[in-house]
Amino acid sequence: MSLVLKAGRELELRPLRLGDARDLFALVEANRDRLRRWLPWVDGNQEPADSRAYLLRMREQARAGTALAFGLRWKGRLVGVAGFVWMDWSHRSAAIGYWLDGGAEGRGLMTAAVSALLQYGFGALGLNRIEIRAGVRNRRSRAIPRRLGFRHEGTLRQAEWVGGRFVDHAVYGLLASEWPKR
Repeated sequence: MSLVLKAGRELELRPLRLGDARDLFALVEANRDRLRRWLPWVDGNQEPADSRAYLLRMREQARAGTALAFGLRWKGRLVGVAGFVWMDWSHRSAAIGYWLDGGAEGRGLMTAAVSALLQYGFGALGLNRIEIRAGVRNRRSRAIPRRLGFRHEGTLRQAEWVGGRFVDHAVYGLLASEWPKR
């Protein structure tokens, strides 16, 4: 897939490819301690082959139209992943998920990336509703939907088992009619 989403001058979202497995694994490895607090898959990614298996699943889901994962390339370097973690075409709805290298935080990169995904989702894909879920105590992750005009729709109690504990999720939603054309 040759789709590239621009998210500012130096940030691009490119669909992840099998050739990204080593770079993706290295990025997970460098951020493992901070990611494992919020993401249940981190400890299952123990070698480059695990990242490759993930990329194979993402390729199949992209072909099926049920998910679409992008590598965030800032100044040409892979710094994170963002995308549509599920897409439901019968309801024209989807959910966005994301994570970022700790060294790239605080620069507005993820806000720009999610904004580009919203533009693509509401524009080219014709979605009507997009949601984001984040751990209630994950203030950095929750700041993104707040910045972009999502509404907090509620809290899912003990929604996910992560790191030996249940995590509550804050659910944010945004409708196409609420998203300004930018």
